[in-house]
Amino acid sequence: MARLNVNPTRMELKKLKARLSTATRGHKLLKDKSDEMIRRFSVIIKENKRLRDDVEKELAEVLRRFSVARSVTPSYKAETAFSMPSAEISAECSIATIMGVEVPQIELRERARTDGLPYAYTEITGEADYCVESAAKLLPKMIKLAQVEKTVRRLADEIERNKRRVNALEYIMIPQLQETIKYIKSKLDENERAAVVRLMKVKSNGA
Repeated sequence: MARLNVNPTRMELKKLKARLSTATRGHKLLKDKSDEMIRRFSVIIKENKRLRDDVEKELAEVLRRFSVARSVTPSYKAETAFSMPSAEISAECSIATIMGVEVPQIELRERARTDGLPYAYTEITGEADYCVESAAKLLPKMIKLAQVEKTVRRLADEIERNKRRVNALEYIMIPQLQETIKYIKSKLDENERAAVVRLMKVKSNGA
């Protein structure tokens, strides 16, 4: 491991020891943070899988029923049924934090709602009714899934960044500091021995 290019003095030795102590503490804190983030990430990723499985299953059923409805109803009527909103929905977005990582929070609010479905029942089949109602019920789950997936991506990015910091400290900075401290100690000991030898020579010459 390459050492740092510093002067082998006691002042530098003191500074490097302080840096090593700080780097060691920082490494432990980052490692603990990384472990906790991975634990929370594992919990959220399980929730993400459960939500995705539910949404995909329900969405597949809605699309299947919609295909049936289109086969027995003029396509423009079926598509119109889906394009006519039965409620006005707003999404309130905010920010939460998980281990210092900002993640989205989305809350749906239903402002107004019409009575029943927004079209004449005689124009559309029961399959289309089911599709419209199921799609409306599915929307909150889809929004929740989007929120969780964004959280997963944010945490994954932060875990990767934190891992790089931990590795940089563990495999580069701390070994460099240790090697440099060892080198300075060696040089100081060598200088001290040389000073003793010179002193002894001076005394012997004086004698």
